[in-house]
Amino acid sequence: MNSGGVVVGVDGSESAAAAARWAAHEAAVRNVPLTVLTAYGFSDGDFTTRRYPPSEWLAAKENSAEELLREVRAELADAEPEARIDTATSSSGADTALREASADARMLVLGKPTGTLSGLLAGSPDIDLAAHARCPVAVVRGSVHPGGPVVVGVDGSELSEAAIGWAFEEASLHGVPLVAVHTWHDADSSRLFGDIARSFPYELREAERRLLAERLSGYCERYPDVPVEQVVEPDRPRDRLIERSAHASLVVLGSRGRGGFTGMVLGSTSHALLHHAGCPVLIVRATQAAGFPTTEER
Repeated sequence: MNSGGVVVGVDGSESAAAAARWAAHEAAVRNVPLTVLTAYGFSDGDFTTRRYPPSEWLAAKENSAEELLREVRAELADAEPEARIDTATSSSGADTALREASADARMLVLGKPTGTLSGLLAGSPDIDLAAHARCPVAVVRGSVHPGGPVVVGVDGSELSEAAIGWAFEEASLHGVPLVAVHTWHDADSSRLFGDIARSFPYELREAERRLLAERLSGYCERYPDVPVEQVVEPDRPRDRLIERSAHASLVVLGSRGRGGFTGMVLGSTSHALLHHAGCPVLIVRATQAAGFPTTEER
């Protein structure tokens, strides 16, 4: 379990600013520190010598980074006075800085993807980073829906098991319901099956409902304060999750589902949600069990 607090990457973009505001609130709710991080180096390596790039250039970039952090910290202190806010700069490239920060963080927060890998710290998060960071990665996109449910995708895999734990923890911390969505195939039922999709055998539907209930039962006992809605449908998970994200406060997913291809850095469902969800998305790997403070520690 990672022992640190929440880390958010900023780069001066509005996407990063939105991520910072979301991260500050999350850190305040959990009573853990927030570190606001910006990087001013290059993605292909660290440049700490005076030979390349020129030391004057590096010093100017560092000064700009520190000024950005002062502005962001002041804004966050006004918005979340209970948050404990630290700042950090890195002469590394964005990808390197974020990977290193994830090793000691409980959650890494980024702005929404823009479809490029330009090296912006939060405006263009690397999909590979979302899959391989040492802690769960939250991508703040869409709209924040206060009071909206936490939605978790459940497919029975080890990855979705970790996601379930985080989803219950998030719902309990924020006092909102949980919606657990389970689908049992990744085909477009409206195109492939048409009306046949609505006539799956009753026994199959019941078996899938039992599977979902079994996956949730232990967490329901651990988090009796969290109301749970169980949704079982024969449809593509990405479609149903994107639909639910329009009114959710957070969608929680494993980085790859049971149908993922070996070697894929991120599953197709997670990839689709990072680009099309209507709310923030939290990507969790199998080894990343929920690890925020207990009620007593809070």
